[in-house]
Amino acid sequence: MTVMVRPPGSEKGATLVELVITIVIISVAIAGVVGAFSLITGRSADPLNQTRAVALAQLYMDEILSRRYDEDTPSGGVPRATGCAIGTEAGETDRADYDDVDDYVAITDAVPENAEGTPLVADYDNFRISIAVECAGSELGLPNDDAKRIDLTVIDPSSQTYVFSVYKANF
Repeated sequence: MTVMVRPPGSEKGATLVELVITIVIISVAIAGVVGAFSLITGRSADPLNQTRAVALAQLYMDEILSRRYDEDTPSGGVPRATGCAIGTEAGETDRADYDDVDDYVAITDAVPENAEGTPLVADYDNFRISIAVECAGSELGLPNDDAKRIDLTVIDPSSQTYVFSVYKANF
């Protein structure tokens, strides 16, 4: 039987110093990766909130634009109303009573609702809605009384603000 003896200094393996250095390098790399993942995870709800904000704005804008230009505007828009009044009229305290676009200025920092006034809590929990209406015909090259600008502000659960604007002409 032959026994092989290795010459001194030919042992293979890692020293304690090499192991410690390797552990430190791997720890730094893992810390960087975990930091990147936490950043990505923290912002993963943003696209969902943006999509919901757009859908909510579309819901409100469709409803608002289906209403008359002004309280004095007859159905069909002819003859057109004179002047540009903003605000809800007496007795229009409920969403079901809103019959012209400027009635919606009463919605300020409100919970999203459907056209019947039922809260949309299941789909839009922690979203807030505000609506502003201004006479703005001059912004379009028209007499100021001939158009209203409706600004709809949606605030999502992460306090991100989305502003949507549309014009309603007096015709």
